[in-house]
Amino acid sequence: MDEMDQRDGASGRDGPRPEGRGRRKHRRKARAGGEPAEIARPSRAQPEEHRGTPGERGARASEFGAGLRERGPSTREDAARAKERAARASEGETRTGGVGARERGAHSGERGPPVRERGAPPAAARGRDARAHAAPAPESFDTEHLPLDKTPAGALTHWKDKTLNPFQIHAVEAIRAGHDVLVSAPTGAGKTLVAEYAIEDAVRRKKRCIYTSPIKALSNQKYRDFRDDPAIDVGLMTGDVTIHPTAQVLIMTTEILRNAIFENPEHLSEVEYVVFDEVHYMDDQERGSVWEESLIFAPPSMRFICLSATIPNVRELGDWLTEIRGRETVVIASSRRPVPLSHHFYTERSGVFELEGVPRVQKRELEPARGRSRVRERGRGRPGHFDQQRTPDLAPLLDELQSRALLPALVFAFSRKDCERLADRHADRELLDELERERMRVLLDELVELFALEEHELPTTLMRMARRGIAYHHAGMLPLHKELVERLFTSGLLKLLFTTETFALGINMPARTVVFNSLRKFDGVSFDYMSTRDYLQMAGRAGRQGIDHEGLVISLLSPRDLAEAPLKRIVLGRSEPVESRFRLSFSSILHLVERLGRERVPEAWEKSFNQFQHRDESPKQREKNRREQRRLLDSHLAFLEELGYLDGGELTERGKFAKLINGHELELTHLLFSGVLENLSIEALGVVFVGLVFEERRRGEQTFVPAKAHGNTRKAIEKELTALRFRALEHGLGERIKLPEWGLSRAVMAWVAGASFEELEELCEATPGDVVRHLRMASQLARQVRRAIDPSWDLHEKLRELMDAMNRDVVDARRQLELG
Repeated sequence: MDEMDQRDGASGRDGPRPEGRGRRKHRRKARAGGEPAEIARPSRAQPEEHRGTPGERGARASEFGAGLRERGPSTREDAARAKERAARASEGETRTGGVGARERGAHSGERGPPVRERGAPPAAARGRDARAHAAPAPESFDTEHLPLDKTPAGALTHWKDKTLNPFQIHAVEAIRAGHDVLVSAPTGAGKTLVAEYAIEDAVRRKKRCIYTSPIKALSNQKYRDFRDDPAIDVGLMTGDVTIHPTAQVLIMTTEILRNAIFENPEHLSEVEYVVFDEVHYMDDQERGSVWEESLIFAPPSMRFICLSATIPNVRELGDWLTEIRGRETVVIASSRRPVPLSHHFYTERSGVFELEGVPRVQKRELEPARGRSRVRERGRGRPGHFDQQRTPDLAPLLDELQSRALLPALVFAFSRKDCERLADRHADRELLDELERERMRVLLDELVELFALEEHELPTTLMRMARRGIAYHHAGMLPLHKELVERLFTSGLLKLLFTTETFALGINMPARTVVFNSLRKFDGVSFDYMSTRDYLQMAGRAGRQGIDHEGLVISLLSPRDLAEAPLKRIVLGRSEPVESRFRLSFSSILHLVERLGRERVPEAWEKSFNQFQHRDESPKQREKNRREQRRLLDSHLAFLEELGYLDGGELTERGKFAKLINGHELELTHLLFSGVLENLSIEALGVVFVGLVFEERRRGEQTFVPAKAHGNTRKAIEKELTALRFRALEHGLGERIKLPEWGLSRAVMAWVAGASFEELEELCEATPGDVVRHLRMASQLARQVRRAIDPSWDLHEKLRELMDAMNRDVVDARRQLELG
């Protein structure tokens, strides 16, 4: 598999990758490792998150059936273990806790055992071997708060014809009591209902509400959801598109909120609630700092509703929020899934088996192979190396899932090419009956009409597959085609969807079964076995509430996986804790200098989650971290002063311009004030703006671009930015300056000149989705520059013409939203 093909940019993240992709390997170190006080101790055999209601796992007969279990006799010992596991299923949904009232010092002994690094040997389960491989049980704490199974007197238990589950009841009560709320619960448990209650409460009291999400696709989905409610006045701001920005309920990406907090905080005075969906995203290596900045600098009047996946240090996060906001943040943590999960593995020889069967399968499949390998190694090189990594053929497993009515299924493959290859390989399956085929035909016709698609715009391969109940979904597709697939999936007529992890982030589209085509994925530096949190996020899509008794999760294992994969850590381990990625951007620093003065800028770090997480370390470690953070900040300030953005504690004209640009602010400011952009044509400006945001996904040398594609302009831009980067390197900040990449230049020139999107295919190697995304990002950057410069400049009008030329047809995000 092409390793570079897995660089989906956070599997579909919308923001540009920073230049410094050589970031440290994504390892999770335990910080405040204990589960929140509210969580009861689960069985070591399997965490409560994977089981469901008390006794349910042991009581129900598995729908999976004997035919899908390991092909081979079960031992009495296995049966006894299964019986023991069911009997030990712990009860206890989770408890609620107000964390702000507690002193930080009281927590120093509450932290659980450290979480093992990814790729390290798993850490222990039952019996002698088990103790070496089980996920550590969360600590048990005393708490003055009621357990979730005891409903407070007068609590709201029903809302909008829905019966609230225990954690929803307590979250709603905390909101009604005037607290900020942090809700941590598994995928699909119903966290969004808490946010919807807060939004309705704000609307009823004529207050405004903001709903933020980490990705534009999720923002768009939430906008549509609220738009369909006649009682809610809703708007959208994502950078790509702005619709009704004065609405009572505003859906936006977190970057937009951060910018508003810095630039126009007075405009947020009427905002009652801010919902931070997927708040655990604040430990994202590239964009996590934006979340921290928003949480730290939001006006004190705002109340936070934070929604998170299950994380072990949720209490620590709640403590930090309480401290920086000056108001108690109530942590509501639930580890129970409404639909429990059943985890299995699959090899071609042994079929499907559970975790307990792994040692037997290893003995059966690996030992004979090792023996043959030793004999053959005397002869030639590395025989069987490819076979050791070969993923099992998916066809027999899908045959059985289909025959046992265990569809629809999501098949996660961490490569765009693999998604399409697998979909094509299984495109001849007929998964719809006669009635479903007719419903699918009608639905496809309706969607074609809804989105006003011309014949040349129809995704013919996808349409052909969809008529059989099959599709694929990844970030390289046109946004419109991805949305078509999502609409088809929510109809229940798609039975088999091959997708990257994009589909698991926030978008609520569950299936009966989840299949992992591989447990290894690109983590930003190299290929490694996925984190427990990533696995649970995707596995959590299995099981539909009100339809399925359990969600089925099956992971395909190659011989190498069988020998090396940390299966117990992935399936039974505790989700990795959230870690701070706090690092102020140049734009943020300039804003803070203007608001606080240069001497007070370090106070930003003093309020950060980074500083908070280091408090319980030794004085020597704390001081080391403080010095490093101060060194970084001083380097940024010195660099800005050297470039003429700061004059002591005052912003210069350059500084005032740069603070209004978010992303590539130094590059654009440098180019603007050097005069390089002044006399460029619309076409050349498009080449420059796309070059700044574009990153090649292919290995090796960058795509060759002929000199006639504004070669002189490109050379001038490269010269200016290379010099800027060398100056940044002297301050240890070289990775903060991105050099342009020109692989889309010819496609941009054609598009700005009015070419059809189909014509671009011959002019670049990027996928359609990548081309659209970078054109949208470049248009967004041009909009920021146009807003920041004097309207009398010639460049002001040129940028408007550029935005009009780029933002059309499939690139026009607003048109897609309004049609759909």
